Amino acid sequence: MPIEFYDPPLAILASGTKEGVELGGSKLIVSIDAYHNLYSEGVVFSELSWGAFYQEDGLEDQIDTFETKEFDSVREDPEALIKTIIESIYNIINNEKIFYGIVDFEVDAFLNQNTIIPGLKLDYKIINKLLDAHKKTRDANLFPQILSDAKGSHKIKIEFQGTKKHNLHLVGNKLEDFADILRMVKGFATGIACTSQGAANLYIMSDNIIFKEDELSELYIDKDNLMIIEMGIERELLFPLSWFRIDLGINSLETLDLWDTIKDNPKLQKALEYYDKYITKLVFKKFQAVASIEKIGTNVEDDFYNMTTSERRIALKDMAEAIRKLTEEYKK
Repeated sequence: MPIEFYDPPLAILASGTKEGVELGGSKLIVSIDAYHNLYSEGVVFSELSWGAFYQEDGLEDQIDTFETKEFDSVREDPEALIKTIIESIYNIINNEKIFYGIVDFEVDAFLNQNTIIPGLKLDYKIINKLLDAHKKTRDANLFPQILSDAKGSHKIKIEFQGTKKHNLHLVGNKLEDFADILRMVKGFATGIACTSQGAANLYIMSDNIIFKEDELSELYIDKDNLMIIEMGIERELLFPLSWFRIDLGINSLETLDLWDTIKDNPKLQKALEYYDKYITKLVFKKFQAVASIEKIGTNVEDDFYNMTTSERRIALKDMAEAIRKLTEEYKK
């Protein structure tokens, strides 16, 4: 099912022509609302250049000159990065959304012999097919377009594809569901963004995402999804756009290069604590509602909010397991 991505980075829409291609990348903080839609909250890094091809015969696919079209970065500036994270967190809370993760799109027009996304390795033959398909995309101008709604917001339709697509297209229909899913999540997914019928399809090639502390993370290659991409390219139904990597949840902040430098900043710690309380209340609200339906005692709210942060995490985990087990018994 397609969802909408508001204020998408230029990298996911990087286009090209017979004369040249857009190259670069974007790393941004992204949130999710109760309807599965994604929102760009803050830019960590964004750079987009125009690479003009040589005009001589035999060199038509080789870059001659570069021209920077856009550059915005806080990833090497501790104070600016702290400000971006804090503003993103408070904006997420004030607009009743959830911290989805850090999303990275990298555009090289598949001109490199290797993937440029950390954590993803593909055979050179596959990358060569992507290169040829991207050329067809440029020649036929099949890149997806940014849409605008009645409020003037910019957005693009995206859809996750893959055997484990629900690791990114979260299961649930309420904000509380997403708060519960993303509360402890760790790991990342990588893949290829392709265009089909005007939308951006994000094909997941690999992930090591875990949603519980006792789960073991293990990278894999989604060979079935890879086969679908190859078939789609051969039939000219899919056209590759860029590489992507999505680190899920608030823990994705730990993947930032400057995290060890900024993590103890008092203002940042305050914002993270505020977000933790916000998430905790949403998760408790979910379990309280389920407990009420299952007629489980719920006179624990005052005690719950008097607990320390670590005690609340343990309590939520215990409540979740207890309610799930009781729900299974009730259904039997």
